[in-house]
Amino acid sequence: MFAVIKTGGKQYTVAADDLLRVEKLEAEAGSTVTFDEVLLVGNGAETTVGAPTVEGASVVAEVVDQGRGRKIIVFKKRRRQNSRRRNGHRQSYTLVKVTDILTGGAKPAKKAAPKKAAPKAEEKEAEAAPKAEAAPKTEEAPKASEVKEDKKEEAAVEPLFTAPEGKDDLKKISGVGPVLEKKLNALGITTYEQIVNFSAEDIARVDEVLNFKGRIERDNWVEQAKELAGA
Repeated sequence: MFAVIKTGGKQYTVAADDLLRVEKLEAEAGSTVTFDEVLLVGNGAETTVGAPTVEGASVVAEVVDQGRGRKIIVFKKRRRQNSRRRNGHRQSYTLVKVTDILTGGAKPAKKAAPKKAAPKAEEKEAEAAPKAEAAPKTEEAPKASEVKEDKKEEAAVEPLFTAPEGKDDLKKISGVGPVLEKKLNALGITTYEQIVNFSAEDIARVDEVLNFKGRIERDNWVEQAKELAGA
């Protein structure tokens, strides 16, 4: 059996045990939600089309998780106007698992509450006994000098490119600050022209060394470098 439901202004085709990502619902993980806007129900060769919804039909689902989608970057720039605008957006969603498709006005079965396990006798004795043992000592925090050395080791990177003559202000690229500019210079990246000529392999190498996770493509570094180089 399958059904077509409507929620959050969108339509979804669902069947039992399907995992579905829908627009955010006000429900906690583990709770049950019911979708009453069922537009179509199919059961083998029989198909019931609603007008606009199927009377007495509903879809029951269990909320698995509340999450947010990947970040979308919106970058706008007006050439030679010293105007840049960068915004990000992450769409909220609810992940649900379809448990049942009901017809004829049937109501979902109530979920039995899990039984609490009785405490063991050993645990009762442990709670009743006085706490005679002293609390374990916490480990000493690392010294400031050791932290600085670790940071220096993390910051040290081997050059990937041969730096050309001259140097551009890479901080004009959105998302690049003084610290990141130093790391790029250490890799041999000093000019806009190098970034404009990045190949897919070059981008992958820089991503891996600096752990960017797709930041170069996400922030449109190549397009920004082209505009800055031609400004």
